[in-house]
Formats: sequence, C-alpha cells, structure tokens
Amino acid sequence: MRAFLLFFGLMLGALASVAIFTYPAWLLLHPHFDWPFHRIGERIGMLALVIGFVLVARRVGLSDKQSVGYALPRPLFVREMLTALVLGVVGMGAIVGIMTALGLLDWTQASTATGGKLAKIIFNRLLSGIAVGFIEETMLRGVMFAAIQRESGTKWAIFLTSVIYAAVHFLAKYYIPPEQVTSHSGFTLLAGMTNWFSRPLEMADAYMCLFAVGMVLAIIRARRGNIAACIGLHAGWVWVMLIARELTNPVRDQPLSFLLSQFDGFIGWLVFAWTVLTAFFLVRLYPPQISRPQTS
Repeated sequence: MRAFLLFFGLMLGALASVAIFTYPAWLLLHPHFDWPFHRIGERIGMLALVIGFVLVARRVGLSDKQSVGYALPRPLFVREMLTALVLGVVGMGAIVGIMTALGLLDWTQASTATGGKLAKIIFNRLLSGIAVGFIEETMLRGVMFAAIQRESGTKWAIFLTSVIYAAVHFLAKYYIPPEQVTSHSGFTLLAGMTNWFSRPLEMADAYMCLFAVGMVLAIIRARRGNIAACIGLHAGWVWVMLIARELTNPVRDQPLSFLLSQFDGFIGWLVFAWTVLTAFFLVRLYPPQISRPQTS
C-alpha cells in the first residue's frame, strides 16, 4: 500500500497548504487583484496537488504514456473518447429525463432562458466537462491507478481509486468575506471546505453514488488499459449534469425527493441505482484491450 499512502499523503499535504499559505498569498495578492480569499486557497491547493502528483509519479517511475493511460494511438484514443462522450451524454440525459418524469426537477428557470443564453451554457459546460474528465482521469485512473495496480494488484487499484474519487468531491466551496479575513482564515477555510466529512449520514447517498461511478470508470480503465473511454464518459456525465444544475432546481417536497441528495440536489440514491444498472452494459461494452506497441 506504499503507493496509495504516498498519494493519500500528497492530498493531505495539498489540503494543509491551503490552511498554511492562503493568508500569506492573500496579503501579497489582494492589494493588486480582486480575488476572493477562497479562490486563492483553491488555486494554492490545486497547484500543490498537481506539482505533488508530478513529483510522486516520477518517484515511483510512472511518467510514461502507458502509466498515465495514454498509450493508445491518438486516432483510436480520440475515437474511443468521443464514442464514450456520446454514451455519457445519453446515459446522464436519460436519468435527467427520469428525474423530470418523477417530478423531481423544476424547469421553470430554463423556460425563461434565451436561445443565446442556452447556447452559452451548453458550450461552456462542455468545456468544463472535458476539463474535469481529462484532469481527474489522468490523476486518478491514470497515475494513481497504475501505481496501486503495479504494487497491490488490479482489484485494490479499482477499489482505492474509487474511494478517493468519491471523497474528493466533498471538498466544498467556503466563502470568507474580505472584511472578515484574519491570520487564521486559512484554517477556517480548510474547516469549511471539509465540513461535509463531519456529517457522514447526510453525505452517504451522494458518496455511494460517486463511489459506484468511480468503480465503473476504474473497471473500464482496467479492461481497456487506457483512460480514453473514462475521459469521454466522465466528460459526458459532467456536461449534462452541469447543464441540468444550471437550468433546473431540485424539488424537495415530493414523496420521492429523498432520491436526490442533500449534497447537491442531483446525485443520490436514484443516480446510484441508475449507475449500478447501466454498469453491466458499460462494462460489457468495453472488452479487455489487446496489447499494442507504445507510440510516441
């Protein structure tokens, strides 16, 4: 478990950097840039995580294309990624349709949006989905998966990356007004960001849903030997989900409202059940990849 502990320690270190360095960075940057305190903290944590991932990957000998899941020749990689993107959009679109049919989503907000605004939302959320897909899959199902798989086997790689994948989604935004920033605000920000972990029962449905999603992606990663399909599916799911969040509001007073989580009003027991149901189809759709020579 040395590889897993290295990456887990890296994530804890990135969180610690938020608490320690955000206030000094605020003192340097705030007089010149109107950046919110929490935004500075988020960027510090992200920068520490990216640098740490690169250093750890090199330390454990995982800096080649094969290790990070990009060994598939580019035309095949792009084709597999785009095919998975379509599948992700169709799958998440179906669950949005189910939520709507059950009366769990209120589309009043969408009815007032102009065509230009809708086009902008759709395009911007596509970019967000692709960015999230590439970043999270490269780090988790790319580098971390390969390191754990090499040391502890595929089953542990699938399980542990799914545990981490689900957990990192509960690092919430926490706003501190400029006039309330003090020398201790970095630690206050960290406490606010990790607040969900103090309420395990409230986050259980969303966590199980994200864990199931992580398992599906990790199993496909193991079967294919690359992260092309993982990036596509992830991007497609995020794309549709972000659009739905922006154009709808969760309905909280229906008998079936418990199917939507308190965490974000979207992922929850309904999406968990849908993920488990569609997992059988997705896993069978991606047979084990035949080994190919690595390309430059």
